[in-house]
Amino acid sequence: MSSPLYAGTVICSGKVEQLAYHADNSFMIKLDSMNVPVFFCSPEIEWAVVGTEYKTGPETCKLLYASFLSAKSSGAILKTIYFDGGDVPERCDGWGDWKRANIRYFNF
Repeated sequence: MSSPLYAGTVICSGKVEQLAYHADNSFMIKLDSMNVPVFFCSPEIEWAVVGTEYKTGPETCKLLYASFLSAKSSGAILKTIYFDGGDVPERCDGWGDWKRANIRYFNF
């Protein structure tokens, strides 16, 4: 019997600097504490990444995007965002280019 492999979690905070859409139908976010944007969901399919069993459905993805857009527009600080998955670095400013993660939790 095998158990799931949990790769990593990093907790970031800060202002939303970038929200982006990429042509493979996925959204990206970058906080001011992060070095590069990270893919976090798709508005069309269930989002799953290697290294975590957490998934994000399309409707939740749209809600996340709207929440992050509101935070960006208002200049609000996101107190915490939990990023999970195999591409997750040890620190918020250690992301590689074009990496993917699942957002498990966030709050303002």
